[in-house]
Amino acid sequence: MDSIHFISLGCPKNLVDSEVMLGLLAKEGFLFVEDPSKASIIIINTCAFIEDAKKEAVDTILEMAEFKKKGKCRLLVAAGCLPQRHQKELSNALPEVDIFIGAGEFHRIAELLKEGTEKMAVARPVFLYDHRTPRIAVTPPHAAYIKIAEGCFHPCSFCSIPKIRGAYRSRGLESVVEEARGMLARGVKEINLIAQDSTAYGRDLKDGESLERLLVRLAELEGDKWIRLLYAYPHGFPTGVINVMKVVPDVCPYLDIPVQHVSDRILRSMKREGDSREIMGLIDHIRSEIPQMYLRTSVIVGYPGETDDEFDELLDFVAGAKFDHMGAFAYSREEGTAAAKIKDSVPEKVVKERHDEIMRLQQEISFDRNRMHVGKTMQVLVEGIGEESGGMIQARHAGQAPEIDGLVYIKKGRAKMGDFALVRITEFDAYDLTGEIVTPENVLRG
Repeated sequence: MDSIHFISLGCPKNLVDSEVMLGLLAKEGFLFVEDPSKASIIIINTCAFIEDAKKEAVDTILEMAEFKKKGKCRLLVAAGCLPQRHQKELSNALPEVDIFIGAGEFHRIAELLKEGTEKMAVARPVFLYDHRTPRIAVTPPHAAYIKIAEGCFHPCSFCSIPKIRGAYRSRGLESVVEEARGMLARGVKEINLIAQDSTAYGRDLKDGESLERLLVRLAELEGDKWIRLLYAYPHGFPTGVINVMKVVPDVCPYLDIPVQHVSDRILRSMKREGDSREIMGLIDHIRSEIPQMYLRTSVIVGYPGETDDEFDELLDFVAGAKFDHMGAFAYSREEGTAAAKIKDSVPEKVVKERHDEIMRLQQEISFDRNRMHVGKTMQVLVEGIGEESGGMIQARHAGQAPEIDGLVYIKKGRAKMGDFALVRITEFDAYDLTGEIVTPENVLRG
């Protein structure tokens, strides 16, 4: 049987697709190798959300194409978002690729590799994996992602996701619960719920299921665990989720709410539902109901036509909201989106200056937020010993999502990967915390 080297690019939602592809391929008897020079098939699951992601995808494809010359590779496969979005251009632009498999056809990957007759396999995305779908985890054994829905129904002018991923479609609640049950049984301690818009979960279902109900059902499963919610759209946020978080300890007091902007004119141009008043009201409501809530957001600077005053409005909002974590993105003009037709572009130099300024502000905020943790004892989930941390154990507290937020470095005490531990925080910087493991007796003595 052919040996496969697999590369996954992009976000956790793409990673879940990669894990499903690996599971489907393994079921059909394909073998996997870490060394691309020893692979007869190389597969790259691509991202095409913004220009930088497309460049990374193309660069990776060209790098792997070298193994068709000097390795065993006989088939080079580009899967996922890039062929789904740019199918017309890719055959001529990347002749090195033997098979393109779009985001709507990745579930047929084993069949397509065996047949080897279809150069471009792209179709409207309708597939939705469930708990019975083969899947091979590539995340650490103690943490995992569950995709609770696929696609998107929001018309954001800067975004191509609905064209790439199709209409929003929720998984059945029982399927998600069964997948989580299986993960916990094999030792997973942290379940991260993801979708293009997690808070829209269930709105398309006819059985009345909701995100609130899903969180409660997941929390009822046996085992020590964290349940984390990522990618929560602010408009129409189901406030019942906050009520669940208040009373269900297994659900992390953490929300990732990408606001993108707060200028009402910019929001209208972005075709974002809701306005600045709704966004600010939501943040205030969350903080009043759960003061210990950790909040992450993302914003876009340099959107076409963004004025100095509108950027200052965004700065003032960030300064007042005091998010624990924030990602700022320079606007990327994406072909085929509504925003790409707007002529009033912001000069590149100005966009960079705005990006740097808002990130400096967030760094100061994160520094002050982390300062408040010093002297506190926090539960953490141990990641293991970090290669770049001088041999210290790395962990994360409930307010730190995997890969995107900071870490807790443990300079004293012992724990193994996947353990929950109590750590007293002794040091901090803008991104990370440092502390010492304490026993329950130490905590009581305080």
